Amino acid sequence: MTRLRTDVACCPTGEGMVLLDERNGRYWQLNATGATVLQALLDGASPQQITDRLAATRPVLRERAAADVTALLDRLTRCGLVVDAP
Repeated sequence: MTRLRTDVACCPTGEGMVLLDERNGRYWQLNATGATVLQALLDGASPQQITDRLAATRPVLRERAAADVTALLDRLTRCGLVVDAP
């Protein structure tokens, strides 16, 4: 399961979501799809489940959805915004 770091604030917007890394004051903006993916991860869905949902509800090939979900999770992890929950 994935969770936000304790020093990352999250706020939904009309266009998606904004994250604030309070350690360095850096903001991150997610579009609507990115926000959907992150919220699903935070709610306990696996990347596989999110990929399946995107492929079923959006005009995107499953392979592309899987690559995008993986890329977003990797980027959020590398930037220190999310961690694996124990």
